[in-house]
Amino acid sequence: MSSWTERSPAVAAMLNPALLAVVAGAATEEYTRLSGEPLHYAYPYLVAPLVLHHDTRQALPRRTDSHLATWLLRNPVIAAGFPERAKSLTPAVTEGLRFALAHGSLSLTDSGHLIGGIADNARPAKVGDIAAIVAKSGFVGRWLTKLDKPATAFALLGVRP
Repeated sequence: MSSWTERSPAVAAMLNPALLAVVAGAATEEYTRLSGEPLHYAYPYLVAPLVLHHDTRQALPRRTDSHLATWLLRNPVIAAGFPERAKSLTPAVTEGLRFALAHGSLSLTDSGHLIGGIADNARPAKVGDIAAIVAKSGFVGRWLTKLDKPATAFALLGVRP
């Protein structure tokens, strides 16, 4: 990531470490709540491009019983653009994960999986796009529990961890 002085205000607002920490935290919280297992450390790199991109976020299914492969077939434009979006967000997601780990909202297990969530005093106001981003982050966390292993999600989305 570039230094803060080099970032445009829009990039600084939408890709700030605190927001990315909340995105990872919401996904981790919901994944763990539903599966009883910690979140694979690489999943936030999929969650962020799914929820931060407006059109992708809007196209996400409403229910977790919609399989990722089926959703991608129904949304070929989103599927085609996903790898580039994921790649471009990698530095921001890394920065957000470091922020979450440094501030104690997420922790790593001995196997490198994520546990934790969003502290009540760290939850953003439920207004505008931020509310939708946080809600969809939790949804994607629940949705990922339907896959047998992380490699499946990465393969379907056309990216490598």
